[in-house]
Amino acid sequence: MIPKQVGFLGATAAIIFGGFVTLNVASTITPGALRAASEAKRKKFAMPCGVCKGKGFYICKLCKGNATIEWSPLYDPVFINPCLCPTCEGNRVQRCLNCLGKGFD
Repeated sequence: MIPKQVGFLGATAAIIFGGFVTLNVASTITPGALRAASEAKRKKFAMPCGVCKGKGFYICKLCKGNATIEWSPLYDPVFINPCLCPTCEGNRVQRCLNCLGKGFD
């Protein structure tokens, strides 16, 4: 059998802990929901990006979509190594720097 004071203390602790959990969940979800709502509204009325034409990505300018570049540590025409493109990391496309990949200005 639990004494009355210990039961009251446990109930109070549970209420306080539940309040903290509720505040934590609410403060985590609310900014994300507000950000998503504002992005949706902005996308609805915004003009498409002129650089990527609304896609958010374009062909890599360094490797020109080949995923590799010819590189030599020293300028030596005898040893030219194909290396993975450092800009697109082999994906052949890069994120638009004008709209940061969103597709609209």
